[in-house]
Amino acid sequence: MTDRAVHIPYAEMDLAMRTMLTYEHNGAMDVKCPYARLVDLATETPVVRWEMGVGFFSMADVVAVGNHPAVVSANPVTHEPIGMGSAEPLIPLHLDGDVHRHYRKLIDPLFAPRQVALLEAGFRQLADDVIDQFIAAGEVDLMAEYAVPLPATMFMQLFGAPMEDLPFFTEMKDRILKAEGTSREEREVYGRKYGLQLRARLAEIIAERRTAAEQPDDLITRFLTWEVDGDRLSDDDIVNVAHLFVIAGLDTVTSSIGCLVGWLAEHPEQRRQLFDDPSLIPAAVEELMRYHSPVNVGGPRWATEDFEVNGVSVKQGDMVLLGWWTANLDPAVFADPLEVNFTREANRHAAYATGRHRCLGSHLARLELRVAIEQLHRRVSDYSLAPGAEPDYKWEGVRAPATLPLVFTAR
Repeated sequence: MTDRAVHIPYAEMDLAMRTMLTYEHNGAMDVKCPYARLVDLATETPVVRWEMGVGFFSMADVVAVGNHPAVVSANPVTHEPIGMGSAEPLIPLHLDGDVHRHYRKLIDPLFAPRQVALLEAGFRQLADDVIDQFIAAGEVDLMAEYAVPLPATMFMQLFGAPMEDLPFFTEMKDRILKAEGTSREEREVYGRKYGLQLRARLAEIIAERRTAAEQPDDLITRFLTWEVDGDRLSDDDIVNVAHLFVIAGLDTVTSSIGCLVGWLAEHPEQRRQLFDDPSLIPAAVEELMRYHSPVNVGGPRWATEDFEVNGVSVKQGDMVLLGWWTANLDPAVFADPLEVNFTREANRHAAYATGRHRCLGSHLARLELRVAIEQLHRRVSDYSLAPGAEPDYKWEGVRAPATLPLVFTAR
């Protein structure tokens, strides 16, 4: 068999490839338009082998490897994951096989389309309440004043933690995902330090809820009543699940709102399309998520045995990286992938991952993104970047503008 993988030592990789394969913080993805280089990765080097393992950049390979049963989400030797501030596998993200399926059966119904639809009216009102805080000014840093507080408040209400904990949760989330250090090992130590602080507070909240006279209808209450094989989850297991929810719930939708509105702010023709025909907003959300893919790469994962997929040999113990963003810009799947087309057909992108570990909150994220744009467009007649401003994109595991100064005309 001829192995399709291109062998590139880490020292010889360009910065964009290093970022995608090793989460190196080198500025390659902080630029405004890294998209053409990502297309090159999907087409010119769709499979890269380096000292630590194999990276896959094309859609066909990403889907195939993501579904392979020999690929797992925690190191099979140490049983430790990487990148989420935890030394132990987070439920269900870092679990595989039957135990993963079991937990997904518990969690998926909480975020099923029918359940998520019940949240729309409340989220729409929340969006209006947040907009009320800046609508009179005619200008706004959309990240700080809309993209951050809107999904964060929604999460805290769903989750059931006290609102006064939001600044602490946000700080811990940022210190974990934006961990300092010059190497993966240093960043992992730094992130786990703050993961322990997050868990300590979560343990206090769980203990307080155990003794509460009333149990509100929120996620923490659901966690307290879950059963696995007839046994209730331990408090340690509940803290584990809550750890993941805090990290995911306070980051990805915020980043996505920033990316989507930031793009619309610089493209008046497409922005006017959505003002003139709001029914296009759901399709626009899908297309802009494909184009931006704020969660750029899925991983790291590991191979538990030797296997072959699409003409590529993967060896037991290899680290495996899957490029969601490059897959979403793969011209073999998407015609003119660098063109944003709100009427694109069969837009089966991988912005919410693929396979067994597809994002469990994808239906909620879609609702939040759609409503965030709909309500903004209902309250303003137009908007654009403030004069002289540029979106300050930062890649720190997830890509988003750090600031997004807009000027707008209120209705």
